[in-house]
Amino acid sequence: MAVRRNWSREETILAMDLYTRVPFAKIGKSNPDIIELAKLIGRTPDSVALKMSNLAHFDPKLRARNVSGMSHASKLDPQIYEEFASNIGELAFQAQSIIAQIKHSSVEEMIPELEVSDIPVGEYREQQTKARIGQYFFRMSVLVAYGNACCVTGLNNRELLVASHIKPWRVSDAATERTNPSNGLCLNSLHDKAFDKGLITIDKEYRIINSKFIKDASMDDKTREWFDYYDHKEIVLPDKYLPGKDFIEYHNDVIFQG
Repeated sequence: MAVRRNWSREETILAMDLYTRVPFAKIGKSNPDIIELAKLIGRTPDSVALKMSNLAHFDPKLRARNVSGMSHASKLDPQIYEEFASNIGELAFQAQSIIAQIKHSSVEEMIPELEVSDIPVGEYREQQTKARIGQYFFRMSVLVAYGNACCVTGLNNRELLVASHIKPWRVSDAATERTNPSNGLCLNSLHDKAFDKGLITIDKEYRIINSKFIKDASMDDKTREWFDYYDHKEIVLPDKYLPGKDFIEYHNDVIFQG
């Protein structure tokens, strides 16, 4: 009879990292990403899926929708969830470092898109690697949460989608806000730019609000009709990581031009 092996901190970090990038409805033993992680750490897909469901139990956004995941968590599960839920950047960096060690590789080799190989080895390179990993996985987590579709229009071409910060990156806390998926919206490029410049916002009921500058701007009739159509329409809400009310309030008060 096989001896039951407790989950280590490193394995739980990997499960938490994957949880941020898999819709709750797709957590199951047949998910290819779950199968891949199971092979990597020598566990069954059932075991990995169960661990991810245990972590989901601590997700307040799922609880608000009366979805609470499994309740048979270990003492380590809430600790890992609490430590990393608001800091996807640090979670992703640690997870990728663990995977690189298992594979006898490096983060730079596994994710060449980071483009840090030309930076001299040292503290600055590590800082840049962390920052770029944070941005890379923040985008991935936000797009997955919204089903890879714009939350305003439903556009689902990834090349035209942006993981837009509600509270801007430059003024966000590095540990709790910059890579927090609840500080993100999946927007098409035009709505992203309008949101970034405060020409539109969302209210606490998750409705799009146009500013007077959009209403007064010169544009052709079809474009005006397009903006007007979505004014006061509720956005499509994500599978998890609902937009944070504090982030929305910041955008309403500081960024939005009224």
